[in-house]
Amino acid sequence: MKAVVMTAPGNPDVLQLQEIPNPGVPVGSTELLVRLVAAGINPIDTKLRKRGTFYPDKMPAILGCDGAGIVEAVGAGVQRFRMGDAVYFCNGGLGGHQGNYAEYTVVDERFTAHKPDSLSFAEAAGAPLVLITAWEALYERGRLEPGEKVLIHAGAGGVGHVAIQLAKLKGASVATTVSSEDKARFVKQLGADHVINYKQTDFAQAALDWTNGEGVDLAFDTVGGETFYKTFPAVRIYGDIVTILEPDANTVWKVARNRNLRIGLELMLTPMLLNLVELQEHHAEILTECADWIDQGKLKIHVSHKFPLEDAVKAHQLLESGSIAGKIVLLLSDE
Repeated sequence: MKAVVMTAPGNPDVLQLQEIPNPGVPVGSTELLVRLVAAGINPIDTKLRKRGTFYPDKMPAILGCDGAGIVEAVGAGVQRFRMGDAVYFCNGGLGGHQGNYAEYTVVDERFTAHKPDSLSFAEAAGAPLVLITAWEALYERGRLEPGEKVLIHAGAGGVGHVAIQLAKLKGASVATTVSSEDKARFVKQLGADHVINYKQTDFAQAALDWTNGEGVDLAFDTVGGETFYKTFPAVRIYGDIVTILEPDANTVWKVARNRNLRIGLELMLTPMLLNLVELQEHHAEILTECADWIDQGKLKIHVSHKFPLEDAVKAHQLLESGSIAGKIVLLLSDE
């Protein structure tokens, strides 16, 4: 089969299209052999490509946590899927288990969900990591409740654009930061109630103005760095802030402490990294519930760019430019 292989840590040119063995019929009783139609690209892919994977002794590696495709073979103990089923999932791509920049992969049925009928394979491949991340950050780490006000950073991004929709589905009011008028129009279409162009406005002050000086109930940081700690004044006393990035060593915590903020850290990769089966199953449950909302027209996945597998280098270059809205996807075969 064809696959894009990471030959060493480095710039996008370390990604090379190669012919490698097909993984073949599943040997695990609950495993599925999936013919991948599309693979999502996420910032974790570019970070691992630059610095090395979590398993440096297992090079070369195939990146890509997100996949969508068709079941071609099943293990003897598989119960929920049959040959021909369309599926989507977040599995592999961290340097251990094979990722999804390839024509075939093997994934455990416990970590897999049926693809939403209303989504293309490209859209489905762009969905899993960002849906799980936003779900856990808002609903589990941030304990978002109906009627609350939430500030979502980078609302036009991969995680941000689904976070806006999940917050609205919970009954919250949403303010979000963007960098351009085009992105402002995009997030308004997703349901954002208040849009802040952070290049023109102090976002913390804008959030305070929006909440009559009280601050938001929950802030969701998808950017990191100084954005994280500059958000502290925008959160109400005894409020929550959740970040998907590791707080900078230079973070000044005084404002957060004085306001009694509850700090939440969100890394949806933890269950996969630590082989926590029940939590990986929970991720598949999240994808199943989101699939229902997608098919009911309540939740959308925006794919801004599609590349053929052989153009993975260009896809990484585009993602690292930071200028896109929504998701970038690799297409491995015709949908």
